[in-house]
Amino acid sequence: MMRRRVFLQGAAAAGAVALLPRRGMAAVTPKEIYTQVEKRHAEALARLQAWVRQPSIAAENRGMTEGRDLTMRLLREAGFTKVESVATSGHPGIFATLDAGAPRTIGLYFMYDVKQADPKEWSSPPWDAAVVDMPRLGKAVMGRGAVNQKGPQSAFLSAMHAIRGAGKKLPVNLVLVAEGEEEIGSPHFAQIVSRPNVQAALKRCEGIFMPSAGQGLDRTVTIALGAKGVIELELVASADTWGRGPKKDVHSSNRARVDSPAWHLVQALSTLVTPAGDPGIDGLFDKVRPISERERGYLDDAARRIDEKVAKQSLGVERWARDASWRQALEDLAARPTVNIEGLVSGYTGPGGMTILPHRAAAKLDLRLVPDMTASDTLAKLKAHLAKRGFGDLAVNMTGGYDPNTTSPDARLTVAEIKVYERAGIKPILVPRSGGSWPGYVFTGEPLKLPAGHFGLGHGQRAHAPDEYYLIESSDGKLFGLDAAVRSFVDYLYELA
Repeated sequence: MMRRRVFLQGAAAAGAVALLPRRGMAAVTPKEIYTQVEKRHAEALARLQAWVRQPSIAAENRGMTEGRDLTMRLLREAGFTKVESVATSGHPGIFATLDAGAPRTIGLYFMYDVKQADPKEWSSPPWDAAVVDMPRLGKAVMGRGAVNQKGPQSAFLSAMHAIRGAGKKLPVNLVLVAEGEEEIGSPHFAQIVSRPNVQAALKRCEGIFMPSAGQGLDRTVTIALGAKGVIELELVASADTWGRGPKKDVHSSNRARVDSPAWHLVQALSTLVTPAGDPGIDGLFDKVRPISERERGYLDDAARRIDEKVAKQSLGVERWARDASWRQALEDLAARPTVNIEGLVSGYTGPGGMTILPHRAAAKLDLRLVPDMTASDTLAKLKAHLAKRGFGDLAVNMTGGYDPNTTSPDARLTVAEIKVYERAGIKPILVPRSGGSWPGYVFTGEPLKLPAGHFGLGHGQRAHAPDEYYLIESSDGKLFGLDAAVRSFVDYLYELA
């Protein structure tokens, strides 16, 4: 089958486009679609703001029904003809399809939940979705979920509106699956994907992608050929399971004669890492796949092209762990498992002091996994490690998690992505995998075994942190705003066709 070719001309945003027709299909002029993108800018911005203003926080069970319903409405308005809620043992997911009568079918992954937000830490209220001036960047929507993931997802839906507004059909059919629990480790997402009707639809897809805002502050675009897996859990020390210590908080003078669950937990935590802070769980590295020569080459290129100074500034750090070089830090991010403490809670944490001996102590942890590690095997190793050292009494409550995923750089999904970026004047940087996680394993693993990844121009940062933002109008000609992000999704759909 002849492949549709896309020729971008000009350097502004994504330029004008001419398309060669495919046999049996009428010629399309995406310039008409680009006109629609510009015409619908205010509509696209309003759509994003409405989405951000709806809190949907799985960890707090807040706004989940409203968040799902709004997402379903936005999908229908964008042109999905079949949109249905999918029940799970937790929060529901969404399954949607659009049959454009096209030869090729592409899958999409969306999420409608966001992280928690403390308004006291924000310069603009997290649910206002205000347009703010960002120094040296331009105007941006600031709010929880602005870049993770409502900004890129709304930009993709705006691309669908623009195509339809130009009187065109989508060049590919779409199958979409969405969940409301990504931010708590996707504990029930596999239940959505494994449903027979969803599985059958996904099997028709050539690949799955998640909309993203791919540009960093240094103007580079990175393609991650996979993502780490993750386990989120809570370790709890208490008299109930330990058989030692008080069953309720008591005066701290009793520490002389009563055991402390808080110290018991701290001592257990100290065994999980080496003095240098590296993972120290017995056997954790047994199944870690060595990085390949091809992947080393990607990292060599990344070290040359990604600005280390900008990376440090964005993280607020002055030195890398183990005093690693920039090249080694990039390899560690892609290929090193981690054991991280997200939070510690025990006893009194208010103003001043309160001389008590807490009856309970809890630590929230996340472990990042690389190929060929699995979540189930890693959890078992953690429990065995603790038991071997006398901490088998600790409650280990896994709240979510999944395996790592990998996609070939030769997959059509990836090749098309590279072509679209290059036609926009950007040479993307490939890395073996991102340091973060998403549940792409349900697509890349059995039984689907599909390529899966991320795509999208545009810029945003501070996901999971205060003052999260998504760039709308860029004051930097090399940094892409909302309209250019929307155009990139148009280009990608036509290249995939």
